Amino acid sequence: MLRRLSGPDRIARQFRIDGFDRIEQLMSEIQALNRERRQNPERKTRIKEQVRSRRRQARQLQAGWLKSTIARGVFTNDGLRERLVDFWADHFTVKGKRSITRPAVSTYVEDAIRPNIAGSFATLLKAAIFHPMMLSYLDQINSVGPNSLVAVRKPGRGMNENLAREVLELHTLGVNAGYTQKDVVELAKLFTGLTYRMGKGFVYGVKMAEPGAETVLGKSYGGYRNDLSDIEDFLEDVAVHPDTARHLARKLVVHFISDTPDRSLVDHIAATYLESGGNLMQAYSAMLGHPSAWALPGRKVKQPFVFVIAAIRALAVPKQRIMEARWQDVRDLIYAPLGLMGQPWQNPAGPDGWPEGAEHWITPQGLAARIQWAMTVPAIMRPDLPDPRRFVQTALGNRADDRLRFAVAAAEVKSEGVGLVLVSPAFQRN
Repeated sequence: MLRRLSGPDRIARQFRIDGFDRIEQLMSEIQALNRERRQNPERKTRIKEQVRSRRRQARQLQAGWLKSTIARGVFTNDGLRERLVDFWADHFTVKGKRSITRPAVSTYVEDAIRPNIAGSFATLLKAAIFHPMMLSYLDQINSVGPNSLVAVRKPGRGMNENLAREVLELHTLGVNAGYTQKDVVELAKLFTGLTYRMGKGFVYGVKMAEPGAETVLGKSYGGYRNDLSDIEDFLEDVAVHPDTARHLARKLVVHFISDTPDRSLVDHIAATYLESGGNLMQAYSAMLGHPSAWALPGRKVKQPFVFVIAAIRALAVPKQRIMEARWQDVRDLIYAPLGLMGQPWQNPAGPDGWPEGAEHWITPQGLAARIQWAMTVPAIMRPDLPDPRRFVQTALGNRADDRLRFAVAAAEVKSEGVGLVLVSPAFQRN
């Protein structure tokens, strides 16, 4: 798994997903159309339809990106990579706040997350924090220092603490670490200047930056800043903070192994992470090489998207059925059911991402939605369903107990037998 992860990302080349520049192109076109509408009121109706057309294009792109994401999970021989992309995309959660950017989460993952999951955490952290989607989601774009040139010339614009708070609380040190509200405020001042401009992408706005040095976690960063150096220094420092190491180690164990993490495993990963200077491959190796990681398999409930990917993979659904599917079919068979299962596609409730505990996923409504999906969708995606008696071995191997094998063999129709395998407790768990 580690050897494949350190090699080329072949599946991403096979099933393409655009970067944020594709959405930016549509945003630029909409901006130009809106300017034209103000200058030519007589063309208002026609221009409004052209704007709606661009927004439809964004939704169509999202449908294609969803299909590519599904195909990557189903057809890869590098499953750890796909799981890690999901993990880090959730760790650095973003959502689009405007109609045109709501479909754009996939572009953020493609730009910032996927290329950086096997390097240093500092590199991944900077890529996520500096991405326009993150800056927009956490309201950093318009944040200005209280004594900055912009604040002096245009009174009324203020500083936003959202990004600073989430970087400390969610992305690095963790909620119970030893930072203070003063650290949050000082970091928010340090982050002023991080913004986005149409056509230029991420930029550092010197005139928005708070002058002077800021002290965060007991260390002073810079003076009057003309570039990103002080911010990058802070991110590199916090990336190798002991609290960050422990926070990340615990999150990895909770996500991949158990909702009640083994303390010795967490300590082992954290120590390896610090010794390596925040090298993520070393952290993964420490996790996978520890005996407790393999002692009791099946302790994690599959989240809905992982469940759907695993089911389609086990069913050996042909590539063309996924990649050539109409949006209506993707919506009805994947997008809408994920929402019913409790995990609407790329739309968690807040910046802390999706919950990990089994109790959040195995609820009456969520389980009913899984059963409904398993009993109906496989026969639509693959009309030539496999023999359930063979499928139980394909899907579960020696994890299928005698009771399940008996029930599957007794099913009156293939769809029921296959559905029983997919809704079984063994298949619901990693």
